[in-house]
Amino acid sequence: MNTPKEALRAGMGALIGLGVAGFLLSFFDLQGAGLYLIAPFGASSVLLFAVPNSPLAQPWSAIVGNSVSALAGIAVCHMVSDPVLCVALAVGVAITAMILLRAVHPPGGAVAMVAALNPDLVADLGFRFAVTPVGVVTGILVLIAVFYARATGRTYPLRHFDDKSTHDTADRPPIERLGLDEGELNAILQQYRQSLNLGVEDLARLISAAEFQVAAHRTGPITAKQIMSRDLVTVDADTPLGEVADLFRRHGFKSLPVIEKDGRYIGVIFQIHLIRRAREDALRLDRGLLPAMARLIDLRRTAPVRAIEIMSVTEPRATASTPIAALLPLMADGACDAVPVIEDGKIIGIVTRTDLIAALAHAGLNSPTQP
Repeated sequence: MNTPKEALRAGMGALIGLGVAGFLLSFFDLQGAGLYLIAPFGASSVLLFAVPNSPLAQPWSAIVGNSVSALAGIAVCHMVSDPVLCVALAVGVAITAMILLRAVHPPGGAVAMVAALNPDLVADLGFRFAVTPVGVVTGILVLIAVFYARATGRTYPLRHFDDKSTHDTADRPPIERLGLDEGELNAILQQYRQSLNLGVEDLARLISAAEFQVAAHRTGPITAKQIMSRDLVTVDADTPLGEVADLFRRHGFKSLPVIEKDGRYIGVIFQIHLIRRAREDALRLDRGLLPAMARLIDLRRTAPVRAIEIMSVTEPRATASTPIAALLPLMADGACDAVPVIEDGKIIGIVTRTDLIAALAHAGLNSPTQP
């Protein structure tokens, strides 16, 4: 996404990554051991921080690609004395090795050139150059990129098909489950020769997003205001968890909005928040989960734990005019059970999965059937 915010995010990431790497080198005074910054690390930073979803920017590609390219450059430098032939051969061997190892990382070509153009460096460091600085500094950049992505709301490394989901199961996310399988997606990438530019997971997400958009078109201009639940049961920030649990049990809700005394919306409590808090207490007190739940709920046995202590303030929000097309992906992956509808800082309704399913079913019944 080419926005000023994204440009600043990427630039700051590269600044932090290279800055921290350089600081660590100087802090440990490792220059004498050959640990210093070289130009290809700037190119690696572009991939790691500007396009972290690219297959070329993943940890395996970055670390292995740069390291094996350094090995190729060093080996060729030992065998070939002509500088032009040495550079050409080093880069060619590096590219071949990266492709065979499924670790294509464009800065690797520059790493091979650095080795080929610096025979004195190669003579001094030998194959150790592939470890320090190349492997070590690339690893530092990758590690920083992981934490920076999480801190700025991005995903890195890219999730693979065989990775566990957010629920710690092997199921793919719901929005990807009805699409093409991994083999079919790979075939598409190979057919259009895009396997090095786009990953299978990226293609799956793009197809899923397009399918959601098509589904939204079929539902027509339905907004959150039309499908939201309006008769809300809410709690305030000081409501004890015992009362919160009673409300969940009495009404069968999965979520409860939290509001201030003046009606201003401040957060939401999901049932999972109660379970997590009980689990934390169980671990702390070395008790089972059910006794911990009872301890939370029974206000006569313990000082009340307030709603504000477990509520979430980071859940997505909607306005009355938000189309359901924008709500579909928010609740499809299982991370969000309900989306509050806010107007002038106050909650006027809430859209639950039940509301969304009913709206989609209604739209499906009223859409023209295909011949």
